[in-house]
Parts: sequence; C-alpha cells; structure tokens
Amino acid sequence: MPSYIVMSIDTTEVSDPSALSGLQLLRAAMAEPDPDRPGIWRLLGMSAKQIDEGRVSFAVTPQADFANPLGTVHGGICATLLDSVMGCAVHTTLPAGVGYTTLELKINYIRSVAVDAGELTATGTVIHVGGRTATAEGKVFSDDGKLVAHGTTTCIVFR
Repeated sequence: MPSYIVMSIDTTEVSDPSALSGLQLLRAAMAEPDPDRPGIWRLLGMSAKQIDEGRVSFAVTPQADFANPLGTVHGGICATLLDSVMGCAVHTTLPAGVGYTTLELKINYIRSVAVDAGELTATGTVIHVGGRTATAEGKVFSDDGKLVAHGTTTCIVFR
C-alpha cells in the first residue's frame, strides 16, 4: 500500500497496519514516531502537528542544508511539505487497505524564506475524494504567519 508516512506503528498493538484506516494509521504513527526509521520525515526533521479526517498539518524547521544557491530555502522543501500534507489529508479519508499516490502536484511560490526564519507549517485539506481520484489543497506559512506557498494535488486511489 503506497504511503507517505515513514514513522512506525507499535506492532504490539497493531499486528497488521493495512487493517487500519488512513486516519487510524496516521494517528498511530504520530503517537509512536520512530526517529531511527529512514525516510523523508527523518531527513527533513518533519513533525506532525494535527491529524484529523480530511485535514493535516506538518512542520519543519529549515536548516542551512536546505539553502538554494541564493541562500534562501530551496523550493523543494515547500514542495515536499505540500506533497506530504495534501497526500496525508487524502490518506485520512481512506478506509483500511486502500492506498494512494500523487498523480499531479501544482505549487505557487509566494515569497522566499530565509534559512534562519524559523519553523514552516503546512496544512493540507481534502477537496474531493472519489472512487479513483482525490484532490486536496495546501498552504505553507512562515513562522511569522505569512503565506509562503500554496498548491493543489490530485491523487490516484488504489482500491
């Protein structure tokens, strides 16, 4: 089952993660993160702030290694954050055993972000979930509350 979550689930309580709905799986992962498991979460230092049905929020604090040649945060950081929150927002609406992956991603960058500007927070919200596709929108805000980037996604749903 494709998934963007790379945190672990306590296998003493959950013997089969595919038996969990997307919302249950993401909440379990948030409650029991595994800092030693490789993945995008660990690589970027991403943390989950909110996981509700159809809406998630994740944050990351930029590091010097996130800089582009101009010395500001590389756009790929916001792209990854948006892809994660929008995809996971879709995931929270899916029943057990149903997977998804990003089919299309559209991003608008509003302003640059200094590498030392503090935490970036992204929120993803589901727009529509159908039998084969789902859409969501997302926004990234700087530590001072300014909109940095926003986007939309279309995900393909595997039933």
